[in-house]
Amino acid sequence: MSLFRKQGSPSDETGSKSTLALRINVFFFSTFVIFCVIIIRLAVLQFVEGPTLTEVETNRDTKDVPLAAMRGSILAAGGEKIAYSTPIQSLYITLTKEYLEKKTDKATKVTDYTPEAKANVNKLIANLVENFDRYGDPNGEKLTAEQIRDLLDLNFKKNFAYTPRRIKQRLSTGEVAYFMEHKNEYPGLEVVEENIRHYDKDTVAAQTVGYVKLFKNSNSLSIYQNILYAMKNNASAGLTYKDDELVGFDGLELQYQRELRGQNGYQEISITPQNVADKIEKVVPPVKGNDIWMTINKNVQLKTEQAITDQIKWLHTHAVQGRTHPDAITGYAVAMEVDTGNVVAMASMPDYDTNAWTSGSIDSGVWGKIMDNYQNGTITPNASGRSGNGLGSVLFMGSTIKPLSVLIGLNEGLFSTSSGYQDKGITYFGKAGHETSVRNASNHVYGYMDPALAIQHSSNVFMVDMVGKKLYQKYQDNGLAVWDKYMKEFGLGVSTQSGLPKEYLGMINYNNIKETGSVQASLVYASFGQQGGYTALQLAQYASTLANKGERIKPQLVSKITDSNGKVIKTFGRQVLNTIEMDDSYWNEVKRGMNSDVNAFDDFPYDFARKTGTSQQMAKGRLRDNGVFIAYAPRNNPKLAVAVIIPEGGFGSNSAAPVARKIFDAYDWEYGLDGVPKKSLQQNGSAGESGTTGRGTN
Repeated sequence: MSLFRKQGSPSDETGSKSTLALRINVFFFSTFVIFCVIIIRLAVLQFVEGPTLTEVETNRDTKDVPLAAMRGSILAAGGEKIAYSTPIQSLYITLTKEYLEKKTDKATKVTDYTPEAKANVNKLIANLVENFDRYGDPNGEKLTAEQIRDLLDLNFKKNFAYTPRRIKQRLSTGEVAYFMEHKNEYPGLEVVEENIRHYDKDTVAAQTVGYVKLFKNSNSLSIYQNILYAMKNNASAGLTYKDDELVGFDGLELQYQRELRGQNGYQEISITPQNVADKIEKVVPPVKGNDIWMTINKNVQLKTEQAITDQIKWLHTHAVQGRTHPDAITGYAVAMEVDTGNVVAMASMPDYDTNAWTSGSIDSGVWGKIMDNYQNGTITPNASGRSGNGLGSVLFMGSTIKPLSVLIGLNEGLFSTSSGYQDKGITYFGKAGHETSVRNASNHVYGYMDPALAIQHSSNVFMVDMVGKKLYQKYQDNGLAVWDKYMKEFGLGVSTQSGLPKEYLGMINYNNIKETGSVQASLVYASFGQQGGYTALQLAQYASTLANKGERIKPQLVSKITDSNGKVIKTFGRQVLNTIEMDDSYWNEVKRGMNSDVNAFDDFPYDFARKTGTSQQMAKGRLRDNGVFIAYAPRNNPKLAVAVIIPEGGFGSNSAAPVARKIFDAYDWEYGLDGVPKKSLQQNGSAGESGTTGRGTN
């Protein structure tokens, strides 16, 4: 064996090098080919397909379609649901390209849906009709093929192409189960949870709670005009309102629209260049609205409403001051806690069932019956009822102004608490030789009196001689400005700040010198209540201000707002709007004078302050007597202030006061005018407190 390896030949080395070179050449050639393919493809994309792809990209879009949130509830003080929403399932169809593909005929140049699209639509309609009939409520609405075709709006007369079409509301459980199980068979189909509004059948404070309408029918209100403007400038899906969304249109439904509404969800839908829905990309669910807790007590409210209704019937059949009062057909009352400002009752009668609005509109026949009384007569004279001779809910105060007249006289130094006055039953004012006379009601002559007795006896001549005429003597033509200042400090002629929409500020006739004839005449007539008319809520706030010795507090209609889980978001408490500083002896003198004889309170177990009023207003050629009454109880530790107005009811002591008595009794039963609810003293929870009737239960 040789000890040396044999070296390779030159030919072997050359072959190895050739193989390596070949491999390198193949690699570079392949790289070159791939590079050329890429270059060519990029050129094609840029110069051939580029414009088309750019157009597609430019026209690629998505649309957010809102889903309405569940509206929050409005509850009475005890938690009873007065306005509330319940969920319903609705079927929507979004018209995708399967249903809307079109083609232009080359010969006729007419563009129409393709045969395939028409077949898909016909199949969809036939399947919907069949399964609605099979799984739907046998007693429910039956949709025909023609109706479904109209709801699909294939020619976009009502909606954009991409807008989901609501086909049916209130799906049965069978329908929901079927369509959810077979959803893939129906392109663009969605079962969406919506809600429908309900109101307590007892018609609890109907005009105060308010009602809802469709958003598309609500743009007469500034709040929705502003929302429409914001929607045009902000495409946020949560902000967007649906045309068929129910929104508050009056009362608390309107005042707390934003809190009650919640936050809409939305569907994000991809849109083709033809503005047709391609598919639903995602769904963001809505957030339920908050709940509003009223200060109104359902039982007190129902007894107040019934008291007005019963009293009106009584006036039709029982003679007062020698005659019945068949033209007394409306009545208004407000009960407001003196210490908190909480409104526990607010009644405008006759009322009506606000469920008439829950479809989003109202039947013309129903509208014809309620058009004169569908608004809240305790805050506005408009569409809030009319007496037999056309008098509304805002009337002159009559003698209920006299406590304030005396306060003005005392505070202005026109007389003192110890001043005496000889009431002769008649007095005069005006230029010598052209005097005008003013008499007491029923020509009464009261003789000697102090300021408190002037209030108690309701002396017109005292108010004229000691307030109206003296105020003019002190200030001359500036006397009206002084009078007006006091009125507004007590809430007469200004907003109560309740926040309720459409609140009327008052009928201020004393500034109409052309009608009264002179500044002195305006002050004279204003001094005994014949120149200013105010709402029942303003009168209740005025009575509360007297009880609080000059603290005017805000009427509270809502105590708190809670979210859908019951968590308290906001509370409302006592709020002083302004304070009138006067000597304490003045307040006591007025409180002592608010002591009118009222038969309806003969067995009332509390000492209380009250003032009856009989205002006179011209209607259909005659002066009509209207009943007005204010009171607060108890006198020395006031808890509740009440105001009642009965147009054409005659004297306030006979028409308005009996209603107030029942309100005080109802409040005493529920809360206790002395702090002890009388219902708590009943054995085994038995009801039937004396002096009260009502539609509600205790």
